[in-house]
Amino acid sequence: MLNAKSFVTVDFGAGTLKLAEFEMNEAGALVLKQFALKSLGLEGSQEAKREEVVLKALQEVLAERGVKSKEVNVCAPGFHVFSKFVKLPPVDSGKITQMIQYEAQQNVPFPLAEVVWDYQILGTTAGGELEVLLVAIKSDVVEGLFRVTETSGLKLSLCDVSPAALCNAFRFNYGELEDCTMLLDIGAKTSNLLFFEKGKVFSRSINLGANSITQDFANESKLKFDVADKIKIDEGFVSLGGAYEEPENPNQAAISKIARQFMTRLHIQVNQTLQFYRGQQGGSAPQRLFLSGGASIMPYTAQFFAEKLNVPVEYFNPFRSVQIDPSVSLEELSRVAHSLGEVTGLALRNLANCPVELNLMPESTLRWQSFNQKKPYLLATVGSLVIMAFAVGFLFEKLAGVKHEQVEKLKGEIAPLKAREDKFKKAYGNLKAAQQNLQQTTAWVEERYYWADLFRELRGTMIRVEELTKRKLGTDTGVWIESWSSPNLTLSSETGLMGGMPGMTAESEAFARRYGGEGRRPMAEGEGSPPPVPQPTAEGAAGAGGPPGTNQVDTIIVTCRGVNLSAVSPSANTDIAFALESQLKDKDNPLFEPAGTGLTGSLNTDETTGTFVFNMTLKLKRPLKL
Repeated sequence: MLNAKSFVTVDFGAGTLKLAEFEMNEAGALVLKQFALKSLGLEGSQEAKREEVVLKALQEVLAERGVKSKEVNVCAPGFHVFSKFVKLPPVDSGKITQMIQYEAQQNVPFPLAEVVWDYQILGTTAGGELEVLLVAIKSDVVEGLFRVTETSGLKLSLCDVSPAALCNAFRFNYGELEDCTMLLDIGAKTSNLLFFEKGKVFSRSINLGANSITQDFANESKLKFDVADKIKIDEGFVSLGGAYEEPENPNQAAISKIARQFMTRLHIQVNQTLQFYRGQQGGSAPQRLFLSGGASIMPYTAQFFAEKLNVPVEYFNPFRSVQIDPSVSLEELSRVAHSLGEVTGLALRNLANCPVELNLMPESTLRWQSFNQKKPYLLATVGSLVIMAFAVGFLFEKLAGVKHEQVEKLKGEIAPLKAREDKFKKAYGNLKAAQQNLQQTTAWVEERYYWADLFRELRGTMIRVEELTKRKLGTDTGVWIESWSSPNLTLSSETGLMGGMPGMTAESEAFARRYGGEGRRPMAEGEGSPPPVPQPTAEGAAGAGGPPGTNQVDTIIVTCRGVNLSAVSPSANTDIAFALESQLKDKDNPLFEPAGTGLTGSLNTDETTGTFVFNMTLKLKRPLKL
């Protein structure tokens, strides 16, 4: 129990921060003074940015609402919490803790040294077995919440979990219900399903949250997450299915279908849990369903579950037995009350003993709080010692000597820790370098077939051009790649017409022998020869092949040679070059970008070899990093 009459409760949800300020009146009743909700966006469920986003949201809410209370109870987000119901055989009370410790080691998916865990014995079965709720959360998550609250000027007193807080809020407000009742809390990233029956409680966390509706809609409509989420809240609803007419609004049509698919998946999980509860836990058929959580307010959610589960559905009111301060807007509260079950459950921990009382405060946080509580006494003690030192001069020198010894001792303790730190930094640097090397090697392995695919495509294109030209002119033709280059990679062939270059078919090779001869001489400068092939620099220099300062190849310069058919048709050579360009610039070509791909320079004829030569620039759709 806290001595302060007013206190704050905060639910650090995955998508929304919910805060409420309560007080206990003279009669000992719980009174809601004010409340606030703050969206955390998509970053609220991302580990790397979550603490920064939560801290900013909490500080803004405290400033906007003018909250003066310093004591705070918090609820950890559901996606960070592991919970499980276990049954223990009847044993002596002295062995219960030992058995639960063993169950925790077997069930918690992290080393116990890295988590804070707690348990609650909820009752016994007809066979005498103990029903235990086991919960755990990683220590660094709670320490992060401690840092957030301390930085915001609050004193963290208790860290609870969503199922426990909801359980306490439900029992407080609906304690008269004895038959089986379900409570479904639909959150942003996870959902909680609780069963209440004759003082008995059972819960299960489901890894489905309404953020998936927003994300699917954002992907489908090509919108940012925040924009898609606002549209979902303002316009979205759950499709009724069947023969209902689709809405004319395209956003509503898309969201309603996505929402129904999500609710269908959630219903499957609810139904499986219901079967487990009735079969393995000996529970009865539920008589009603309460909905809570921010996502449950989407229109037609209640109708969907009423139809699927065939039970009455209503929204959970966590303030049914709580007094409301006159300054609170009842209209605003009614719109969000269903999502404030956790903050009410947290407040009840300061009012009286609750059915489920868990506190996931790590030892490090408790030690720090204990130190802060003792700090005034420590300061007073130090002041007394200083006064005594001034009064008794000879003791001052003695105390100074003791302090000097302690400083030297601390220096000796710090030195090996500093060496450890340096060793760790070095090892971490080596690890990062190894990871970078691994990423580069992986990229090379994934790209190993890229060049083969590229030249296979070029060869197929040239074959099609040869066939088209043959049908058009009624004579054999031949076109092949003589050389190609890129500023980061150079490969050329001087193997002559018999070199087997990519793109030459057996027919074009034979035709080349017949009209060009096998022993053609190298072309002289200015005699229609292609431009010299650029050589790569030591740094993988810039150029057409890639961005400056990289070894990325995104452009290839190809020199093509073909059999001179100008005697057959004056435009034959030009037609062949343009036909090849057209094939490579096709928008459906899987390898080359139409923009940036095409003929460059002029088409030249080599009368000595009976061939003509021209250059093509090929822009790769997917650049290759060497």
